[in-house]
Amino acid sequence: MTSRVLSRARLGTVLTFALAGMLCGVWVSRTPALADRFGLSDGSVGVAILVWGVGAIIAMQGLRGVMARAGSAAVLRVAAPLTAVSLLLIALAPSWPLLLAAVAMFGMTFGLTDIGMNAQGSAVERSYGRPVMNGMHAGWCAGAISGGLLGALSASAGMSFGQTLFGGGLVALPAALVLGRTYVPERPASAGGSPTARSRRARLPLVVYLVGALAFAAFMMEGSIADWSGLYLSRELGAGEAIGALGYPLFEAAMLTGRLVGDRLRTRLGTRRLMTYAGLATAAAMGVVVAAPTAYVALAGFLLTGLAVCTVVPTTISVAGTVVPGRSAAAVAQVGAMGYGGLVLGPVVIGFLADAASLRAGLTVAVVLALLIAAGARFVPVRRFLLTVPERDLEPETVDLAA
Repeated sequence: MTSRVLSRARLGTVLTFALAGMLCGVWVSRTPALADRFGLSDGSVGVAILVWGVGAIIAMQGLRGVMARAGSAAVLRVAAPLTAVSLLLIALAPSWPLLLAAVAMFGMTFGLTDIGMNAQGSAVERSYGRPVMNGMHAGWCAGAISGGLLGALSASAGMSFGQTLFGGGLVALPAALVLGRTYVPERPASAGGSPTARSRRARLPLVVYLVGALAFAAFMMEGSIADWSGLYLSRELGAGEAIGALGYPLFEAAMLTGRLVGDRLRTRLGTRRLMTYAGLATAAAMGVVVAAPTAYVALAGFLLTGLAVCTVVPTTISVAGTVVPGRSAAAVAQVGAMGYGGLVLGPVVIGFLADAASLRAGLTVAVVLALLIAAGARFVPVRRFLLTVPERDLEPETVDLAA
């Protein structure tokens, strides 16, 4: 593989992350407007959000074998355009049942796009022979921020929920088709062999689930901050809605900043040290949030939390791509599905604890999760990056990421 092809694949993957982040940002920023469109209660809006998350998890978990056989490039070329189409269908849905069907499709296609772009990023990373996954996830942050801003601008301009999502899908569809030309192929897993061999290939080693558990904890924290930071600032600390709305954008902007330097930090510190330090720093930052006497102190805590936790998810995906040689796509899909489980479950757990005690007490869960990441980092397996794309023209640069 020539350096030009590899550079194009890297850029295409970063832009795919950005495109997915933009679609998610538009969806999240305008989801509250669902209530106005269909006259729904907050609980019904929550059902729609849950359908999206469950659809993503089902697709990521259930179609892991398809990813392993077909490869990430083939999956992305189908899933990414369908994600844009499903957003168009949500925008055009004339009734609540059809809306839920479109949301379920959006969740499933988005889930496939997510594991596809992470598996493609893993393939590109292994071809580079050094960490580049944090930079790709920085593309997601940039896309999510831009999508959120587009949603906010469309709302201020008086555009409806349907008009905003239709516009987002209309822009994303041709972009997804063009980006499909940039992906590099992977060697799909062979379907042949003895029944025993096929059975072995069907089972992933336990270490993949350990890495997935760390991704679960990190996603759970990110989801909790996304869904509850605004209410914590505005209601618990009395900041009002305007100040409360700043929590998540600050958190996401901090994650973007941290991920831009995350790959260099990982090369310098090593995988285990990076995740240990990230877990401890996240626990300290969320401690500031939980103990904050004012909204401005809490905002500083959310900013520090984004800087601290930003490298955990990309690093778990990267490790998943190297820990099972020959089955990277399946391992990435499993870790991604477990991570999304945390994304869906986290806000629910926080909400339950908030009802039982207070939102401040509920957010204490994030401190515990961060400490678990720090403790679990010592068990993360470390492998050298392995080149899996044949006929590469460049000399491989193996990087030992051991702590």
